[in-house]
Amino acid sequence: MTKATNITWHASTVTKSDRHRQNGHGSAVLWFTGLSGSGKSTIANAVSSELYRKGINEYVLDGDNIRHGLNKDLGFSDHDRTENIRRIGEVAKLFVDSGAVVTTAFISPFRSDRDQVRAIFQEGEFIEVFVDCPIEECEKRDPKKLYAKARRGEIKDFTGIDSPYEAPENPEITVRSDLLTVEEAVKQIFSYLQEKDIL
Repeated sequence: MTKATNITWHASTVTKSDRHRQNGHGSAVLWFTGLSGSGKSTIANAVSSELYRKGINEYVLDGDNIRHGLNKDLGFSDHDRTENIRRIGEVAKLFVDSGAVVTTAFISPFRSDRDQVRAIFQEGEFIEVFVDCPIEECEKRDPKKLYAKARRGEIKDFTGIDSPYEAPENPEITVRSDLLTVEEAVKQIFSYLQEKDIL
């Protein structure tokens, strides 16, 4: 692929700080990571709903939804997973620059990919939320019956079965979704956002 060379960054007249002042709140990305079935999308959407209820500019970027559009050309090889996360990181950054609190729900199994996304944000804007749930519990839930298909060999490169998941070493927030209700998880995340003066 040929990279564009004759391009120059154009600074916006309205800045992120301007948007923060107008909105009355800060912006950040809540990067939910965890195994399939851990509850990432459910909790991310519950957080988004509560943010909306409180009048906070918000948006959800969901893994499956993004693969229907922006990333529909990508598969599940290691290379494609890395590119999937890189693109989402750039989109999330645009949302943060726009003054929104964006929640993302992606397995994002590789630590190096998540760290690469973290590096494009300013300090405190990337909030890694590890939705920690034992694989046994995820398999019991298996809302999309993906684990069963992977066990039968119908799905290849499935995270946790024949492709690795690298858990975060120092996430900003760890949610034990096997022990907490969705409401309790939302409260935990909101407490962090308030403590960091994002809300």
